[in-house]
Amino acid sequence: MKLKLDSIINEAAAWQAAGVALPRFDVAAMRAATEAAPEWVHFGAGNIFRGFIGSLAQNLLNAGLMKTGIIACDTFDYDIIDRIYTAQDNLTLNVLLNPDGTVTKEVLAGVARGVKANFADAAAQAELKKIFRAPSLKLLSFTITEKGYALKKPDGAYLPVVEADREEGPASSRHAMSIVAALLLERFNAGKLPLAVVSMDNCSHNGEKLKASVVAMAQAWVANGFAPAAYLDYIQDETTVSFPWSMIDKITPRPHPMVEAELKKCGIEGMEPIVTSKKTFIAPFVNAEKPQYLVVEDRFPNGRPPLEKAGVYLTDRDTVNNTEKMKVTTCLNPLHTAMSMYGCLLGYTLICKEMQDADIVRLVRRLGYVEGLPVVVDPKILSPKAFIDEVVNERLPNVFMPDDPRRIATDTSQKVGIRFGETVKSYVATGRDLGSLVAIPLALAGWMRYLLAVNDAGEAMEVSADPLKDELQAQLKGIVWNDPKSYAGQLRPILANASIFGSDLTATPLAAKIEGYFVRLLEGPGSARRLLQAEL
Repeated sequence: MKLKLDSIINEAAAWQAAGVALPRFDVAAMRAATEAAPEWVHFGAGNIFRGFIGSLAQNLLNAGLMKTGIIACDTFDYDIIDRIYTAQDNLTLNVLLNPDGTVTKEVLAGVARGVKANFADAAAQAELKKIFRAPSLKLLSFTITEKGYALKKPDGAYLPVVEADREEGPASSRHAMSIVAALLLERFNAGKLPLAVVSMDNCSHNGEKLKASVVAMAQAWVANGFAPAAYLDYIQDETTVSFPWSMIDKITPRPHPMVEAELKKCGIEGMEPIVTSKKTFIAPFVNAEKPQYLVVEDRFPNGRPPLEKAGVYLTDRDTVNNTEKMKVTTCLNPLHTAMSMYGCLLGYTLICKEMQDADIVRLVRRLGYVEGLPVVVDPKILSPKAFIDEVVNERLPNVFMPDDPRRIATDTSQKVGIRFGETVKSYVATGRDLGSLVAIPLALAGWMRYLLAVNDAGEAMEVSADPLKDELQAQLKGIVWNDPKSYAGQLRPILANASIFGSDLTATPLAAKIEGYFVRLLEGPGSARRLLQAEL
């Protein structure tokens, strides 16, 4: 069996015998309907989209609640479209890794086709513009990661590609936000057609970030004579073009050899992962956990699919914001980051294995239940306590979820301000004793120690990618992992950086505590283990 349309049609019995669920709708009819009247375009064609958003479309199509599919676009790695989408007839094999050791396998066909969002390709540009001129289009969604919305470098200057787009205009757009702005200009020129532009990325206030970047491009083009002022008014009028906020949660690790081997054993061919020219590691299958949450602000000027029938929470902006805060500042993301720092130091390569380590479990439980829950905002639609219970007792320990702490450790400098800084701010705002915090300063000291690129056994280790990695490591120069006396206050300028932590930690008792923990982490082999055991 191969992941192809003719195979799932002509060899349906073999697929079903292998325990693989197949689409229960007419795929050809769906694709024809999408071509005639597209309703949903998605930017960011990677695994979280394929395994989560794609499954939402599949459920609605299976139930007869949607007639058209999603047009999946990638703005960064065009190999994904050629080698994963086109090569597999736009199908995905979704593998859910359940905590009880079973797997749920399904062929997803909710994607009508894949398109390269590449304005340098005249045919691709024309195709996208045609789609965005369609009055039927209701929804443009995104999973391009938080970095995809950034227009500027850390020093505040525009990225060179963005500067070029601002000066050269919509026709030669290169950056993802420029392409979005150009397509909205097309929609404006087609009669000020309405649209919801929805970030589904895992970042705080994602709709606000998306809108700010699109508006910044539009302002530049209006100022440079590429678009009329009315175009900017159109984009900023949320009764016509809305930018709903959302919260998304589903752990979707990179394709794992264990899953690949299981699929081969079932007789499914061609499941080998590929590495694209942009270094994306991706496969025809997606492996992911079963739990998934998507909360979306219900503002869709041109209507929307009945997403609530597929398990999406549709609500108001405040509830979305509170749900996102709950997850990102308390119930999941801080736990992930803290355990990943110490997991890397202690030599772990699997999150689930870390959850068999009593010291790390104590760190995670104190961080969530003792330090986070007292100041969490309750969104009402989800229980924070129940959410942490599921994370600690089911999701993180799932031995069939092959997630890697090194993946979680990526871009930590961009995350700590939200994942830990918000709790610090809440303690200050409510008059709570910052001195009572243990897990948060342990986590931050662990991150600083991790940046030295030496594990707890004294072996060199690779530090995951981070835009501030070189700068931070330079600031830590002179510190030796097994020599506490080599510390001479190098952390102070870092801890004072409010752009990283959300506030100046040196103005709080936390800085001294973090420094104290950090120095103890320099006491040679086993120091991370000893620190966790002593403090927790």
